[in-house]
Formats: sequence, structure tokens, C-alpha cells
Amino acid sequence: MNRRDPRAERAAMIVAVTPRLRLDRTHRGGARTAQAAVTETGPAPIRLTDPAFLIAAVVEAPGGALTRHDRQVIGAARLLAGNAGAVLLIASGAVEAAGAAGADRFMALGVTGYDPACLARRVARAITDHAPRHALFPETADGGDLARRVAALCGCDLFAGAESLTTHQAVRPTGAGRQEIRAAPPWLISLAPDRIAPYRGRPHEVESLPPPETEPVSGATMVAEPLAADAATIPLDQAPLVIAAGNGVTDFAGFLELARALGATPGASRVVCDAGALPRAMQVGASGTVLNAECYIALGISGAPQHLQGIGTVEHIVAINTDLHAAIIARAGLAIIADAQAVMAALRRML
Repeated sequence: MNRRDPRAERAAMIVAVTPRLRLDRTHRGGARTAQAAVTETGPAPIRLTDPAFLIAAVVEAPGGALTRHDRQVIGAARLLAGNAGAVLLIASGAVEAAGAAGADRFMALGVTGYDPACLARRVARAITDHAPRHALFPETADGGDLARRVAALCGCDLFAGAESLTTHQAVRPTGAGRQEIRAAPPWLISLAPDRIAPYRGRPHEVESLPPPETEPVSGATMVAEPLAADAATIPLDQAPLVIAAGNGVTDFAGFLELARALGATPGASRVVCDAGALPRAMQVGASGTVLNAECYIALGISGAPQHLQGIGTVEHIVAINTDLHAAIIARAGLAIIADAQAVMAALRRML
């Protein structure tokens, strides 16, 4: 869990494709002008030296990078902490940009590989030693399992799958969504995805805390390393990194080669699928597959309304198009105003 994610590193290479390509960020949508190289000094980080209490946020952070769900958990912890409390971020290994996400304290537990029992023991010891007012977990396959293990070790209840959280109340659905359970926020809470916004305020200054000392336990736990899946076989609605070809792409063999090199799952616009250039199963959009990716790279796609509906929950969008006024440009966080074929060739040379 402390290894870097090669897909995230390769996606980051997009911003430095080649000095010969012109990169533009517009004022429309979420993008900003970046025509000139201007260095801005950001606000001073917030420093909490003597907090009244702690709120723990236990995150997964694969490869050291916080996921969207991780940042939502930290955002919820920041909400509960207010101005008087500090957020203690707990992860198995090192984490990038913890202060920007809203953390004031950070603890790396030093757990490598897949060892859920060891991780649970160390998390339980950490929150017992530091006595946070609340401890929050992401309600994912691994995060939910960890939360339940910690609850069992601590002998306390877990409020699982919370979809709303305030300083006075936690809410989760029950009865197939027909009813709700409301309670004062308990000690251990797991949060459903995409329900609570991440922290967007000033960065915080992070103080590192030592991990807890735990006794080695012999048992039958198997320590294993996760195997990376072939990105081409990951369903589009589950893929973290998707690259899609539109009408501006003519070299589809080169496009698929680039997708393999980036470790991205390939997709396509409806125009490309209608023409038979790529299979219908690759179609991205309301009439195809709706994405839930961390990053989406659109090559030569103008952005029809149905296509934009299919990428509505994607966190980071990179749009490569010759038309500055294309709808996809307004939706993108990074817009590269250039020919998609030239960008593809430059990326393949870099990779």
C-alpha cells in the first residue's frame, strides 16, 4: 500500500507532453488560464499547536496518493473538528498532500503488503492511544473490512455507511433505502462514497506522529502482494483511468497502443463506435457506459451532451482538441489545444 501507483504517474506525464505543443487553460468550467508561466504564493498553512481534541481519518491511499473517497473522509473529519479540533490522518504508509486535504497530524503505521489483521491491530492501538473524539473510515471493500475489524478489536459499535454527517447527527439508509437511521455521531463511523465533500480550504501544516508500538502476533494470516489487473480487461464503469478516442483520432492502433502504455482502459465516443472503428462496448456516455473514474483523457472528442452526462462524476478530465470552444474543453481541468494525433505520438515517444 506504500508503493506509487504507476497509472497515476503516467497520467501526470500528460501535462508535460512536449514543449512544441500549446497548452491552454480557459476561464470556462473548472479550467483556468495558464498562458503565461506565473508563480503565485499561496496562503500560509493553518497550524494547530494545541488542539482541544482529535478526529481520526483512516484512509487507504494506494501508492501514497489519496483517493477521492479518502479526501471525502478527511473532509468529514475536518467538518467534525471545526476550528478547535485537529484531524489525525492514519494510513499504512506515506501519503502525499495530506495538509492540502485538511490533515493536521499524520501517522504512518508501516504496514506493507496485504496484511489486514496487522493493519487493524495497529489502527486500533493508534486510536486507543490518542483517544480521538471520532474515527472515520471509507466504506469500501477494504476500508469497510478494516473498520469492522477495528470495531471488533475495540469492542465498540460501528455506524457503517453513513451518508450524512454533522457535529450533531449521523444518518444512514436502511430498509432498502426506504428508511433512515439517525444518531449522534458515534466513535467509529464509515462513510459512503460521494456523500460528503472533500476539504477545499486553506492547507494545514502537518505534524508527523510516531506509529504505535504493537506486539508481534503469530498466526495464520497470509501476507500477499496485490497483482495489477490488465487495464484493457477492467470494465469501463470500474476503471480508475480511462482514455477515449473521438472523431479527431484516425490511428486507432496507435490509440490502443497508447492506452496499454499508460495502463489506461480504452473507451470511445459514440461517433467512433457508430463508424465501427472501435467496439460498441467501449462507448462512453449516457447511451453507453457512465464512468466513475479518477481521471479521464478525451482525445479528439468535442463533448456532446450525452457524452458529458457519461463523465459527470469523473474527478479529473484532460481534454485534447483543436477547438478551443468545444464543450469538453469547458468541462476539463486541463485543456490541451492541439491535434490529438500529435499528442498521441508525443506521449508514445515519452513512454
